[in-house]
Amino acid sequence: MSQNTRLLSLDILRGMTIAGMILVNNPGNWDTIYAPLDHAEWHGCTPTDWVFPFFLFMVGVAIPLALGRRKDEGQPMGAIYRKIGLRSLIIFGIGLFLGLFPGFYFRDKSNPLIYFHYTVMALFMVAIFFREVWNQPQYQTPTHQRYRQWISYLALGLAAIMVVIGIWNYDLSTLRIPGVLQRIALVYLACGIIFINFNPRTQFWIGIGLLLGYWGLMTLVPVPGGIAPNLEPETNLGAWFDRLIFTTNHLWKQSKTWDPEGLFSTFPAIVTGISGMLVGEWLRSKRSDYEKVSGLLAAGVILFALGLIWNPLFPLNKKLWTSSFVLYTSGVAMLFLGVIYWLVDIKGWKTWSKPFQIYGMNAMFAFIFSGIVAKLLGFYKLPGGENGELQSLSSWIYHSFYSNWLPPYNASLAYAITNVLFVFGACWVLYRFRLFMKV
Repeated sequence: MSQNTRLLSLDILRGMTIAGMILVNNPGNWDTIYAPLDHAEWHGCTPTDWVFPFFLFMVGVAIPLALGRRKDEGQPMGAIYRKIGLRSLIIFGIGLFLGLFPGFYFRDKSNPLIYFHYTVMALFMVAIFFREVWNQPQYQTPTHQRYRQWISYLALGLAAIMVVIGIWNYDLSTLRIPGVLQRIALVYLACGIIFINFNPRTQFWIGIGLLLGYWGLMTLVPVPGGIAPNLEPETNLGAWFDRLIFTTNHLWKQSKTWDPEGLFSTFPAIVTGISGMLVGEWLRSKRSDYEKVSGLLAAGVILFALGLIWNPLFPLNKKLWTSSFVLYTSGVAMLFLGVIYWLVDIKGWKTWSKPFQIYGMNAMFAFIFSGIVAKLLGFYKLPGGENGELQSLSSWIYHSFYSNWLPPYNASLAYAITNVLFVFGACWVLYRFRLFMKV
């Protein structure tokens, strides 16, 4: 693979992953989910638990392909660091924005200012969208760049208005700070810095050190308060650390006492990114395609096996992001990428992959758009719920078009598939006009 050639198999795996994420995150009824489409309750791992580590793995793969090119071109290190820092900050900020959306924690829900705030927010989102549209290669004309500059100023002004409104009207005392995008941002930041400063051999040993260190801390170090080392949800060392840093008010609302994307478990998650970086370096090397795919599949099998061997001592656990979970899921990701690389980049069998390619080339847009749609469907209320209560728009759609004629599990799955197809439609429109939204 040429260093300037786009890795199509990575786009396809990214598309498969984002489609899988939308599928498992949007069932019609959370009580009727087929087992493979639900997370393991605690220890253990289902195919659904592969989704997030696949994202982090692919973040890692993309780093050598993007930042490596910048290094090879001799770009100043300061500019590369700024790129890493700014991208991490934007992704983290988007995560917080989605956490605020759509209610924005207004203290007074009857405040008429809310409607003005929503108008400003809608204009802000439209401005950001067109700013990215005019950043596409086909719009690199002086006129379009002037439009982009003006709309950037407009977006900044609208954001400032929301901040001013928020200072006086938001109650952020219970805003969750950790999250999926927040973890992606931190992993990208850490992996980007590691990539710039260390060679692949050192990156490998940094990863080993983080995994062994996390294992030792979680299983050997007593939890402050006289609690023995343990891996239980509320009493493990990571949960204690996250409560210390964020307090219970800013953790996952379903638990309050621990967070599946907490800061402590982000350290082993960095190794998921490092595993991807090592794969990215391997794929951009001068080895033959068959050497690359053979090495990738062999490494995948080894990591998969090592994760299972470690499992009895440090169980596979997504919510703790255990070291065995890192090895196991990185191995699975390598096997998936290796097979797709062989099929698409080597054999040229691409027809089957077009829908996933369309998804993968606008993965960040798909992630944000799907999250906004799901939240809006849950936010708007309609009459007709049980006992005369209001029901969400999503509940109304589910009961009106799915559960009234399909068996419960199939109805829930059909609703989820509809979400996947709806977001795919939006991505297809962007793809049709050669618009690829990036951060």
